[in-house]
Amino acid sequence: MDEKPIPLTQLPISKRGRIIGLDGGQGFKKKLRAMGIKEGQIIKVVTKQPFRGPVTIAFFSCQMTLGRGMADKITVEVI
Repeated sequence: MDEKPIPLTQLPISKRGRIIGLDGGQGFKKKLRAMGIKEGQIIKVVTKQPFRGPVTIAFFSCQMTLGRGMADKITVEVI
């Protein structure tokens, strides 16, 4: 866990990471928290679509697709 924090979009496919920051306004943070995405959450990248397409993540027993812009604002540490 000595690695530098990175945006979710840079987390390699099938790697797990812990969310350490949500870099956006209150509306952005509220929306993510309503979807179950919050600081301390452990997530895994399932797919990344090419050409700045969406990123699919998995946590607990569900999968969710986020736009690349949203995923760029989520900071994670590789675990």
